[in-house]
Amino acid sequence: MSSLHSSALHHPFCISYFKFLGIGLLFLLFNAAQTAAGNWPSWRGPHGDSTTNERLFPTSWSKDKNIKWSVALPDRGNASPIVWEDRVFVSQALEGEHLRSLMSFNRSDGSLLWQSGVRYVRPESKHETNTYCASSPVTDGERIYVSYASAGFYCYDFSGRELWHRNFGPFQHKWGDGSSPILYQNLCILYRGPGPGASLVAMDKRTGDTVWRIEQPAVQAGADREDGFSGNANGMVGSFSTPIVMDAGTRMELVMTYPETIRSYDPTTGTEFWRCGGLNPLVYCSPLAHEGVIIAMGGFFGPMVAVKTGGYGDVTDSRRLWKSGRTPHRLSTGVVKENHIYVFDRQGMAQCIDVKTGESLWQERVRGQGANSAIWGAAVLAGDTIFVVNQSGDMIVMEASPEFKLISVNPLAEKTNTTPALSNGEIFIRTDHTLWCIADLSKTASRWSERYSGG
Repeated sequence: MSSLHSSALHHPFCISYFKFLGIGLLFLLFNAAQTAAGNWPSWRGPHGDSTTNERLFPTSWSKDKNIKWSVALPDRGNASPIVWEDRVFVSQALEGEHLRSLMSFNRSDGSLLWQSGVRYVRPESKHETNTYCASSPVTDGERIYVSYASAGFYCYDFSGRELWHRNFGPFQHKWGDGSSPILYQNLCILYRGPGPGASLVAMDKRTGDTVWRIEQPAVQAGADREDGFSGNANGMVGSFSTPIVMDAGTRMELVMTYPETIRSYDPTTGTEFWRCGGLNPLVYCSPLAHEGVIIAMGGFFGPMVAVKTGGYGDVTDSRRLWKSGRTPHRLSTGVVKENHIYVFDRQGMAQCIDVKTGESLWQERVRGQGANSAIWGAAVLAGDTIFVVNQSGDMIVMEASPEFKLISVNPLAEKTNTTPALSNGEIFIRTDHTLWCIADLSKTASRWSERYSGG
């Protein structure tokens, strides 16, 4: 394995209660630093839940309308962009050249600033719809952290210089990987899975040293499983979930949805708080959190589960609020707004579900102009507006409401499996061939351009 770095000017190859109050304050200050400048520092945004405090984003565009810039990407990819001030970062594999890399773009015009990465020539399995570098990066404004799966986990500074890396060994799952790292205080937390040896690992974000590590709980996965593999004792097993850190009232909780179980931990030590059963052995979506409730979604027609946080031990019988039956086939992680869950599926259906009861309030098909209405990327929420993109590159914009209200459908006509990044009134979308910056050009986002260009 060899490391690569280059400037864009050269070759293109050139990421107790009072104790809780203090921890909670630090968490709030960290979030404030991320949101003050409208940053989108991780796959699921500044709060880790696909929401932003901003509200003013364009709701209408096309390939020739409200496109601030677009730049060609060298290969397809399932990783989503992240944004910090004047930088946009994208994980990028070049499969034919065995390269796994992180690309840094100038926010104002999309020009490539640098690309750093490693070559990895050993075989690594993945689904035909998945890509290498499927994990999205995360940043704290000083460093960028990125997983290259079998090729290692890397930390770079903002000039693209490698600061440290870890080798966790080969990822061995038939469908590849997809979980993204998150940050909490001084920790960078990664679900290293799915596959043999899957574990949740917390690293010191400055050195890469392991602070704690938790092995994935054992999986039963019998023929009585509750999903599309029901009756098959050899059905697919694994989680592609990204954990979430949430405020549980008197403590912070790190919640992970594994095959068959939901687990909550102390994010600073890895000590388990509680566990809840009810999921099937295959999990695609990441957990949702709302007012002390975790909503977990099983994959491939598996059940949805809601559980109250704050407990200890096995809370399946004592704190689980509800468990659904068979659900639509979902890969997309939804959003929550005012006790309503909004989720999307592979048939292009949108659904609104009551957080407290699990009751479906409405279900509607959201068609775009493209032939493929399947939705894989996560939905994001700005105020009362939901943005989610389907595999044809049609961005669905709708109101977060207990009544179905479609605002617009905006085509880019390029395949994508990714999640949009919302930052300072601009929307960044990564398709298989292009990185797009969407802005309301009638109002111009000049104040942001001036800010980042020194004007």
